[in-house]
Amino acid sequence: MALFISHLLNPQRERLIKELPKILSENIIGKNNLPPQAAFKEGLVLLIDKPMDWTSFDVVNKLRFSVKHKLGIKKIKVGHAGTLDPMATGLLIVCVGKYTKTIESLTGMDKTYSTTLKLGASTPSYDAESEEDGTYPYEHITPELIEETLDSFRGEIEQLPPMFSAVKIKGQKLYTLARKGISVERKARKINIHTCKVTRFEPPALDLFIHCTKGTYIRTIGHDLGQALGSGAYLTALRRDSIGEYSVKDALSIQECVDWINSAKSLDEIV
Repeated sequence: MALFISHLLNPQRERLIKELPKILSENIIGKNNLPPQAAFKEGLVLLIDKPMDWTSFDVVNKLRFSVKHKLGIKKIKVGHAGTLDPMATGLLIVCVGKYTKTIESLTGMDKTYSTTLKLGASTPSYDAESEEDGTYPYEHITPELIEETLDSFRGEIEQLPPMFSAVKIKGQKLYTLARKGISVERKARKINIHTCKVTRFEPPALDLFIHCTKGTYIRTIGHDLGQALGSGAYLTALRRDSIGEYSVKDALSIQECVDWINSAKSLDEIV
């Protein structure tokens, strides 16, 4: 059953977001659910563990090609619910066929991340994708100072999207401008950080676990935290652990997913 959600009012949307795992349960493909047959055009939700150095678009392209080859067709809708940066790993939800209509609501679910920051330095992209452009003292940073500072990063806060992001201003993606050395004014967005806690502190490395709402830039949290600590910081690792009730522990590697697509019996001829 295809779900038409985008036109619903906010209360209806929120209710459907909560109910999606139950609604989609029979069509979710993960490690613990690899059925011998599937109706690809009718719709599937694939849980993928995105590897480092792959873009989210790379993953979609790979799986789209596999499904098209499987069915012997030229076109099929495939999309993902929430971009991960190339450097990041972890859960990427990929929707196939009619279930691409659920992407907006899947994207709206809360997410959890595990990340590592390097204190005492900064980069233009706020992560290891670009070279360090500044170094700062960090010896003064203590566990107590970190905990005190993190208080201002919890709850509802306003966050400025980084220049190295896919946000569009006047039709242009910010990262396109950033790569040309251009910085433009951006509008802050309201987000909610439900949890932000330290899981390891071995200076200059700092590990955080973050549970947040849609639209949160973990890179920006790292950058802003570094500044709030009277230093600098950027992400050296980022992993998305979950989206809503879906966990990366249940996700397939890209190769595992491709192997399943190739081996599964297609039911599309009778749909």
